[in-house]
Amino acid sequence: MKVLFAVSECVPFIKSGGLADVAGALPKELRKLGTDVRVILPKYGGISAHFKDQMRKVKEFTVAVGWRQQYCGIEEYRENGVTYYFVDNEYYFARDRLYGFVDEGERYAYFTRAVLEAIGELEFYPDVIHCHDWHTAMIPFLLRTEYQDRGGYAFIRTVFTIHNLQFQGIYPFSVMTDLLGIPQRYAHPDYLEFHGCMNFMKGALISADIITTVSPTYKDEILQPYYGERLDGVLKLRERELVGIVNGIDDGEYDPGQGDHPFFSGNLHGKKINKEQLQERLDLEKRDVPVISIISRLTAQKGLDLIRAVLHEMLEEDVQFIVLGSGDWEYEQFFREAAAANPDKVRVQIGFDEALAKQIYRGSDVFLMPSRFEPCGLGQMIAMRYGALPLVRETGGLNDTVHSYDEETGSGNGFSFANFNAHDMLYTYRRAIRLYEQEEVWARIVKNAMETDNSWAQSAFKYNQLYSDLTSRSESHVF
Repeated sequence: MKVLFAVSECVPFIKSGGLADVAGALPKELRKLGTDVRVILPKYGGISAHFKDQMRKVKEFTVAVGWRQQYCGIEEYRENGVTYYFVDNEYYFARDRLYGFVDEGERYAYFTRAVLEAIGELEFYPDVIHCHDWHTAMIPFLLRTEYQDRGGYAFIRTVFTIHNLQFQGIYPFSVMTDLLGIPQRYAHPDYLEFHGCMNFMKGALISADIITTVSPTYKDEILQPYYGERLDGVLKLRERELVGIVNGIDDGEYDPGQGDHPFFSGNLHGKKINKEQLQERLDLEKRDVPVISIISRLTAQKGLDLIRAVLHEMLEEDVQFIVLGSGDWEYEQFFREAAAANPDKVRVQIGFDEALAKQIYRGSDVFLMPSRFEPCGLGQMIAMRYGALPLVRETGGLNDTVHSYDEETGSGNGFSFANFNAHDMLYTYRRAIRLYEQEEVWARIVKNAMETDNSWAQSAFKYNQLYSDLTSRSESHVF
């Protein structure tokens, strides 16, 4: 089977969030199952010279963006049996960051066309194009309305994955007609119209053969108005083709058995040493108290309003509190002020440091992630891998991966609460602190967490089965 991943970012080349981790890990696992997986993404200016120097130019052609013909080079890189194609156009992609430009709609309108044209130029006609988030969402739409009549394109099926429904690619109709060349008749509520604009993501929701989300719970949640971001009605029409498959993590990348002081579920001595090293690095007193960590984008989605409401009560406990991340100024400033007011307990680093993040996972006891909504979440799975017990709200992928500890059965790999309520979170937090004081009980929960299988192997098997079922269909989705 041949599968082409179309994505806007991918580890190890370029990353702004969890989408890149998925695009980096899932193809490698699919390759192990015998699938010919190739990945296509923009050649951003921020990709390191280490990778650029190893790329090989394989094609040059032009792509129509409205009335203009824009250059497109395709460069190839291979690693771990996976072929990566990079769309080279310096005008659109040689910039100082990935996203947030005024011409964002034009950039990814170009990328949409470039992907579809590259298929013919490379003569690689996949059985399935797997598109991810709004940046690639118009690929299924254009494939069905324009490209399927070209030789080789007719039998391509499409899968579209929603990583975060909040970001949809909403632009004026000029992007649709002038840049993508889509006829005006599709500016209609049954097609691309969305509250007076065009909506990239809606294009995929009405045209892709299968729509997936990154967890089963999120799949159910987005059918409701509260989580549906005004697209719940469209999603309900496609409910039969909507599938939830939880993400995984790369076990090799996150391995507590590596490093100077490795540890395992049955022997946590190394974790204690990692904790002491973390305390030393952050100038915290080396004491056997619960170390609570947050590694996150600092935004409202992550439930930080709950923490802001009761942090003073949380800090009444004998704990140490570590925050790593960046985001909205109001949350950055709140945590800065908390650190200044509690110099013996709170450490905050604004920004992101991959090495420090891993050290925090390795050394902390509780990983706090009380999200308002969470399509999947990777942090809680990484935390479990390192024996940092997640404390989460029961939403999206957090609900699917974290199971609250049950005193009667001894099962459970973390702590959870249901309502988006600060005092429900505080109650659960205090419960975790009390259980930390019971050394044998805590060790049992840590063992449960570290032995939870959150690898990509299970997810890759489900995706491979989905591709197989999809390609056995006699016809593609008609809209």
